[in-house]
Amino acid sequence: MSGPGITGHKVNGEFASGTLKLARYLAKPAGKPGPLPGVIICHGFPIGPLDARQSGGTFPELMDRVASELGFAAMSFNFRGCGTSEGDFSLQGWVDDLRAAIDHLIAEATPTGLWLVGTNTGGSIATCVAADDPRVRGAALLSPRADFDDWAAQPRRFLEHAREIGAVRTPGFPRAFDEWARELRRFRPVDAARRFAPRPMLEMHGDEDDSVPTADARQLAEAHGSAELRLFNGAGHRLRHDPRAVAVLLGWLDRQRNTETD
Repeated sequence: MSGPGITGHKVNGEFASGTLKLARYLAKPAGKPGPLPGVIICHGFPIGPLDARQSGGTFPELMDRVASELGFAAMSFNFRGCGTSEGDFSLQGWVDDLRAAIDHLIAEATPTGLWLVGTNTGGSIATCVAADDPRVRGAALLSPRADFDDWAAQPRRFLEHAREIGAVRTPGFPRAFDEWARELRRFRPVDAARRFAPRPMLEMHGDEDDSVPTADARQLAEAHGSAELRLFNGAGHRLRHDPRAVAVLLGWLDRQRNTETD
């Protein structure tokens, strides 16, 4: 383990998102100094207090694998309000964080192409950002949500939940609650998936996901029009820990990389 990460975290750098410092981990293949394809993985919204501190804690290990086996410059990071990153959760903030992460990886590694991977809310954020950023060549989503309507329906309750789990840490945040709440309806992954097409999109979902229904993945795939949809029998919400999903993800990234060089 390196850097100031919490137990379970590997951190070897940071970057700025506005005035905030976000923790990141960047892996590159050994002995390959030349131009590399790039990938960024985005964690989901924390499930509980421990998860808020350790969000994406196993992603550096996955990025090491993507770097060593597939030859990517592979980066994971913590959105604001999670891990050792500064700040408090807001949907606009997370969108800004991913935009800053893309800028950072491009500055650090000058990738030949850039792909996004996102789990849960991270997949939804990745879709929203990728739709409006032509630098993103493709996106792979694990258990993504098609919208944030359930959060938007009861924004005060959701804010209280975010405080309880530690994703909102600053007393008095947000200063403008109504604007914070409006963001929950402003960003619509299902609309973003339509705009992202025809760039490649992989959708993966567990058919026993008790947090996000498989209907969300189907909505996103249908909106995109040509997404590759994979449903896993008996799988729950945390597909990152399902070997079948990881194998499909690695195979997809490998195909993306090879398509780039054809």
